[in-house]
Amino acid sequence: MAEPLVLLPGMMCDARLFGPQIAELSADMAVMLAPITKGERIEEIASGILDLLPNRFAVAGQGMGGVVAMELLRRAPDRVTRICLMGTNPLAETPVAAANREPQIVRVRSGRLLEVMRDEIPAASLAPGGQRAEVLELALDMAETLGPEVFIRQSRALQRRRDQQAVLRKCKSPALVLCGRHDTLSPVKRHSFMAELIPYAELLVLEDAGHLPTLEQPAETTAALRKWMRQPLVLR
Repeated sequence: MAEPLVLLPGMMCDARLFGPQIAELSADMAVMLAPITKGERIEEIASGILDLLPNRFAVAGQGMGGVVAMELLRRAPDRVTRICLMGTNPLAETPVAAANREPQIVRVRSGRLLEVMRDEIPAASLAPGGQRAEVLELALDMAETLGPEVFIRQSRALQRRRDQQAVLRKCKSPALVLCGRHDTLSPVKRHSFMAELIPYAELLVLEDAGHLPTLEQPAETTAALRKWMRQPLVLR
């Protein structure tokens, strides 16, 4: 049996982000979701998660979950058997981006969380088509469920995140870098860059997906994860 698969959702997302994948993959492998809602630093979040996880595990993270996944790899490379990164970024927050989070935090504290989230995940970041409105509605519902305090903690953690390029260069585990062609928040170019950093990484671009491929193209995403989980741990 394959090692357990740990899923890490993106900013202001919960298990529903991976709902289709959990339903399919849990039929024949151990799947668990770890929350990234505690702590105001990526290091603190990762440390708390490691205390809960199996001794060895595969990890797949979307968005901020990918940032935490890279920190898990930095902290415990002997425990992470394989890594999948989706819609994420290995670079540290730029000073401009970090500063731009401050007015967002002010707006969220004044009761405008959903307004801020509509700016965070614009419709244009998802693939065009009939499912776009449904996916956006689910994203807003997940954010509303988690609430303002989680948004503020996660924003602080992203502001302070470290550069993980060196960590990715040292990765010798099976790696999948997956993205949607229509993702304007984490574009294909960024994912190509990540894939080039990681030895033996596979880059997969889903043509009919955007920033949330797990929901926009669930079958294709699940198939990609299953193939990645079946790769031999010793790469040649």
